[in-house]
Amino acid sequence: MSQSASVWVVLLVALLAANFPFCTERILGLIPPSGATKSLAIRLGELVLLYFVVGGIGLLFERRVGQIAPQGWEFYAVTAALFIVLAFPGFTWRYLLKHR
Repeated sequence: MSQSASVWVVLLVALLAANFPFCTERILGLIPPSGATKSLAIRLGELVLLYFVVGGIGLLFERRVGQIAPQGWEFYAVTAALFIVLAFPGFTWRYLLKHR
């Protein structure tokens, strides 16, 4: 896979993973919650976990291409902000739209 294709794959996986906690009522898509619905805290916990999973996928792609570049705190701050922005459609659908 080319380098540009792997970047697009990671971005697509990040978009899907960022919206996943807001699209299902099961914890990690497997375990039903103890209450009727998942709380926002559980959804944010899933979001953090999926951020690290997507980061691991990106790290694997980077390792396949060549040497892994060292990253500072700025890189992680920007990617976390991007991941939160990618989660906005799912958050909007879950909390801001009226469901009938």
